[in-house]
Order: sequence, then structure tokens, then C-alpha cells
Amino acid sequence: MNRYGITLFLFFFIAMLGNAQSTPAIEAGVSQTLAKARRQQISQLAYALKFDIPAQKNQLIPASETITFTWARTTAPLQIDFKEERTHIQKVSVNKKEIPVVFESEHLLISTAFLQPGKNTISIQFTAGNLSLNRNDDYLYTLLVPDRARTVFPCFDQPDLKATFQLSLTIPTNWQAMGNAAVKDSSIAGERKTVNFQVSNIIPTYLFSFVAGKFSPVTRTLNGRPMTLLHRETDTTKIRLSMETLFKLHADALTFLEDYTQIPYPFQKFDFAAIPDFQYGGMEHVGAIDYRASALFLDNGATRDQRLSRASVISHETAHMWFGDMVTMRWFNDVWLKEVFANFMADKITEVSSADANYDLQFVVDHFPAAYAVDRTEGANPIGQPLANLKEAGTLYGGIIYHKAPIMMRQLERLMGKTALRDGLREYLKKYAFGNATWADLIAILDARTPADLAAWNHVWVSETSRPKFSYQLDKQAGKISRFTISQMGEDGTKRLWPQGFEVALVYPDHVEELTVPMNQATVTLTEAVGKAAPSFVIFNSSGQGYGIFPVDTAMISQLGTVKNPVTRAAAYINLYENMLSGQVVSPVKLATVYQSLLGKESEELNLRLLASQLADIVWNFTKPTNRPALAASVEKEAWQAMENEKAPGKKKLLFRLYQNIALSSEAKDRLYAIWNEQKAPAGVTLTEDDYTSLALALAVRDYPVEGILTKQLARIKNPDRKKRLTFMMPALSGNVAERDQFFASLANETNREREAWVVDALGYLHHPLRTVTSAKYLPKSLELLDEIQRTGDIFFPERWVSSTLSSYQTPEVAQLIRKFLADRPNYNPRLRAKLLQAADKPFRASKLVYQP
Repeated sequence: MNRYGITLFLFFFIAMLGNAQSTPAIEAGVSQTLAKARRQQISQLAYALKFDIPAQKNQLIPASETITFTWARTTAPLQIDFKEERTHIQKVSVNKKEIPVVFESEHLLISTAFLQPGKNTISIQFTAGNLSLNRNDDYLYTLLVPDRARTVFPCFDQPDLKATFQLSLTIPTNWQAMGNAAVKDSSIAGERKTVNFQVSNIIPTYLFSFVAGKFSPVTRTLNGRPMTLLHRETDTTKIRLSMETLFKLHADALTFLEDYTQIPYPFQKFDFAAIPDFQYGGMEHVGAIDYRASALFLDNGATRDQRLSRASVISHETAHMWFGDMVTMRWFNDVWLKEVFANFMADKITEVSSADANYDLQFVVDHFPAAYAVDRTEGANPIGQPLANLKEAGTLYGGIIYHKAPIMMRQLERLMGKTALRDGLREYLKKYAFGNATWADLIAILDARTPADLAAWNHVWVSETSRPKFSYQLDKQAGKISRFTISQMGEDGTKRLWPQGFEVALVYPDHVEELTVPMNQATVTLTEAVGKAAPSFVIFNSSGQGYGIFPVDTAMISQLGTVKNPVTRAAAYINLYENMLSGQVVSPVKLATVYQSLLGKESEELNLRLLASQLADIVWNFTKPTNRPALAASVEKEAWQAMENEKAPGKKKLLFRLYQNIALSSEAKDRLYAIWNEQKAPAGVTLTEDDYTSLALALAVRDYPVEGILTKQLARIKNPDRKKRLTFMMPALSGNVAERDQFFASLANETNREREAWVVDALGYLHHPLRTVTSAKYLPKSLELLDEIQRTGDIFFPERWVSSTLSSYQTPEVAQLIRKFLADRPNYNPRLRAKLLQAADKPFRASKLVYQP
């Protein structure tokens, strides 16, 4: 070969090598490489979808679609995602020409020989996949986040290939239907009805949605905007008490967001549906939000906490219309970006829309315990996480993105100022409207509006795990403070700095002085404190905005009930509990004694909920079974007495729930049985059908010696969806170990795990602390199933499966079993390893606090 030939060969070799490097592999899931390549090739994307849905959920759903798009020429086959069997695809046509079906590794492959530069049309006849259609006896709903659109229909399932959708549903005539767009027209033929929807706004595939089934529609118009709700609630009291509030909360949230963002509601319609036992609190489908029905419909026994939670979830999902739906993350590694703003804005909306809300207190109680519950564990993950393939995207969700991220965002607002942050967010939304953006895009906008070094701030808050641990030195001389220093380091002992601001309260017999701590270096000296009178005690993070494990002044513990500021009390409760878990300052028994004395003194409902939750946790998870009856009896007495003396209905109900939760004495169980059997609540406490069902379950798990409690409760329930839930759960609560064994064994079958909310609730009772002796044998199989559950379940199911399974165990043997499971699997999915270690935090800590001297 001459020199020219060698040169030509090298030229083509290099060209081929370059092309090979840029050609995405054909592999399961949606890799980031594939997503980036398709983003360069495809634009002006639109789907037209038709589903013929039978009344019987076990029948197949024939479907067809037409995908139109503009294509830029490449040499590699075009990959269309479809996570189903090849047999589900019947026919494929490209530009009106039928082509052979080529299917490999969850992808329909279209040869470039059939495509043309510019506009193309692909038509597909197929059988819809069932995995994410959530089919029930007389209704179904889609839930396609993060990459589950491809489990229902062939598509380009990535968030930065936004498209319009035109949907047509053929359904039974007595069904209702709701989609992303308004209904265009409908027609009836016999017992079947075809509903054609208008073309939707441009949205990513994970937000495509429809609901169909036997629902009751309700429409209201507020502020000139019509809104429709689909629901299956049968409790007339809940409907009467909830309906108008639901529409008003949505209208108030929309008004706030339009004002804050200075962008009108960006989509063509705004509707929502209440789904029985929906997997999440809500899902932000454009124009058709889905909610868990129990989150929306409250009765006259609802606590203020429940009402605030409802307002919060409505505000959260409504905020997503701007944050996530209008401006969408480019790739799911930034999924936290949409969630942080939904929570951040929800907190702001609730502050305005709920007159009886204490915003600062709600923020502390809602976010800090949940964030710490992950960040203190061996499986802690950062807010921002890398993601190579969307099939792993579901594992990114959890307490860090939903709860640590809002804390981080509030620190950012504190650093920048409210106005600068708001103006930066307005610029961000307008710049990327109906497109995609990254956290880096937002930081670039915000960085121009503050002198602070956001790059350094961003690194430790977003890219690193764990939390800081603070220590202090307070020197006194002649009754005055001579020196007050606060130091910070990583909880793991590393020298890391989390730049943040928080407050420290100097508490005196007759007043409180609060000092701001600008924690921007490893050790800070509070010069403002020097010369002040020595306080009775100090409370750290008194405003509830700092993040980390804070020291506890032991002089505070006995005087905690005298602290007047409810936010400061909440911060103190959390500081005490976190120190207890770390084996510092206070033991579980001592903390339980302190908390019992406060049950009748705590004036804030949110704080009482926090106290009750931590106290129940100590009784069940951080007390030896042999010592538990004595502690439970003491808590029972204090809770019942506090309930009888309390006048506020919400607090009375919280105290009753605590009593029900920890009831172990014969007296307490007999009292609960009498209340349930006679359907007569304690004076001043309102109990509903759901509450009596909860009572029946509590009695069953305690093996109360009366036959047929659950069967009798089942007969009392009127709502068919709630009847089915209890029917499913009953074997898990059986007093017969063999029946419980059979129930657990049935969960190995994916079909029996379809109603994930039911499964999670059943597991909580199956592994209740009173049942751990007989249920520990389920643990090896439960851990083995985790990988399959991640592949087949929705995004929160793996975390909830393993948490409901493990959280009640406290022995060193169980802790060792978990560690051995992971040690035997060095190549185990790292994200599932993290989820497992997060769930194992309680058994790990309990085995040390309870069983080690």
C-alpha cells in the first residue's frame, strides 16, 4: 500500500472509530449516552396515542400510536424505548411504509434506511404494557415517572425530548376519563365510549398521564379558572367537609405562584384526581394532578397537622407546574431540582394560605427529622447524584432531595436575600420556559446576583454527604461571658465546612437573647456574647435554620418546658433526639422520662406530634423487650392523663393515637377494645371509620383475645376500596404464624405486590416489634427480593419495602445479618446498598444502644 493509500486508510479508520465512539450501545434502559445522541437527532416531536381499554383488568389493551419528528441524519439505528416483550409489537410503518420489526434490549430499532432528513412519521400497532397502568377492577391510572412511559408505549423516554400528546381513549360508557389536555369530543357505540382529547402542551414523557374509570366528577370555577376533580370517595361527611377547601387551596396556590414567578399559569387546563391508595402523596401531571385520596379528603376528626399536610401537598404539586413541568431538568440526575423548588414554594404558599400555620415551626418539624434520618446513616447520599442510565433513576428519590434540599435552599435564600433569590428564579423560569435546564444553569444566574462564592457553597451542600457536628466552649468570669466559640467539623470526623447561618439562644430566667452565628469557617467566636451575663442555659439552632448535630447544654433538659418559643422547643427536641441516637448526653430511658413530663405541657400541635413520634420510637425501638412493658405503662398513663386534661381537639387526638400506639398493659388493651367494640370515642376525641380500622389493626397485632375483630371491622367499612385494602392486609395480622408465613411467601410473586401502599402497610404489621421473634425468619428473603422490587416497583417502593421490613429490629443478630448480606455481595447495586444501609440505621444503632453496655 502506498503512502496515499495508508493515509486514506487511516482517515477512514479514524472516522469509523469516532463514529463508533459516538454511537450509543443497544442496552437495557435509557443510557445517558443514548439520551444525548437522540437529543442531537430529534426535534419537533409529537405523539398521537390510542388505547382501547376493556372493563376487565386482566384483558389486554390494544393500542396504536403515530410519532412525528424532525430527524438529523446519523448512521446508527434509531432506538425507540419499549420495556415490554417483542410480542407486544404487531406492526411498524415508517413514512407510510411497513418495515420489519427489529427489537433488542428493550428497544425498537428503526434502520436509517427508512428515515429521511427532516420530518418523519412512525406508526406502531402494539399491546400496551401493564407495568405502569395501575389497573384495578373498575379504574386505572398511569404513573410514568421517571422512565416508565416506555413500559406502556414505545417512545423516546427522556426528559429533554419534550413533545405534544394527542390522546384517544376507548372505555366503558360508565367510566370517566381525564388527561393532560381538555376533551375535544366523544362518541358512544354500544357499551363503549371513545374520548378524544385535544393536543397537549409540550411536556416530557414522564408527565404524560391519563385516569379512567368509575369516578365522580366535580367542577368548580375559582378566579375565572374551571377545575375538575375526579374522586371515588363515598363518605358524605368527608366530601362535605373537604370539597370546597380542595378547590380553594388549589386556587390560592395558583394565585401565589403567578405573583411570585410573574408568569401566568403555563398550561391549557388545571384538573386533579383523587386515587385510592396512590403510591405517592401526589404526582404533578400537567393539567391532571394525581393525589392519594386520603391526603385530600379529611373528616371532622382531622387534626390541624393533617390539614396543614393537605395544604402542603396541594401547594407542592401546584408549584411543580412551573418548577419541573414548565422548566424541566435535562437529565434525572437533577431530579432534586424540581423537588426542592416544589417543597420550597409549598412552604411559602402554606405560610400565606393557612392562617393558623407557623411557617418556621412547620419547616423544622417537616424537614429536619426526615433529612437527618438519611444523612446520619452509613448509606447517606448527596443531594446531587450521577446517573448513567434512567433505569436507576428511581433510586435517586428519598429524604435527601425532599427534605435536605429545602433546608439547603433556605440557607441559600438567607445567604442571597429573599428578593435576590426570587428575581433570580424569575429569570431562570423565563429563560428556560417549556425547555430544560440544569442546576448549573440556575447557579450561573444566581451567582450574578450575590457576592458570595456559590461554587464553594454549592460543593459541600449539593455534592457531599453527611452533616456537620458542632461543639462549643463558653467561658465565664465574674458571672459574665468572657468567651464563646463554636466549632464545626464533619460528623465523620473529617475537616469539612458547611457555610451556613443559624441562631443560638441565651436563656435567662426572665428573658431570652438570640445571637446569629455566621458559620463560614471552622471556628467562630461570638464577640457579641462577650460581657453579657452568663445564661441559665444555651439552646443551639434556636431559629431552626441550621443543619447538623448540635450540642445540648445539659442544664436545658430539666427546664425545657419553660422555653416559650415553639420553634426553639422543636429544635431542642430534635437536638436531644439526635444526640441520644449518637449515644451522647442523654440515654433513651432518660429522654423518654423527659418527654413524658412534657406531653401535658406542649402547647403546639406540631411539637406534640414530634414528641409523640420520638417517644413511641424510644418505646418500640430503643428499649429492650423485657423493659418495654414498664416504660409503656408509664407512657400510657401520662398520655391518657394528658389527653383527658387537654381541651384542643387536635392535640387530644394526637395523645390518643400515642396511647393506642404504645398500649401494652392489659388495662390499655381492654380500654382500646371497649372503644372499638362500642364505637364510643373518649370525650372530646372524634374517631372515624378509618380510626376504628386502625384500632382494629392495633388490637389484632397485639393478639387481643377476642375472635373476629378484623372480620367485624371489615363488615363495618362502607367504602369498597378501603374494604379491599383491609381484606388484603388481614393475613399479615393473623394470630396464626402459618398464615403469616403464607402471606409473606405470596409477596415473592410480583402480581401480589401490585398495590404497593397495601404491601408497605402490611409489612409494618408483619414486622411489628411484637412480631419480630416470629418474623425475623423473613429477613433473608426480604433482602433477596430488594433487587427485583427495584426493577418492578415504583420509585419509593424499594425504600419503603426495606424500611418497613427492618425498622423494628434491634438485636445484634439482625444487624450482623444485614452486614453479612452486603459483605457476601461486593458487587451489589450501589444505590440499593445505600437504601439498605439507610433502612438499617435503626437496627444498627439500637443494637448498640440497647444491647451493648
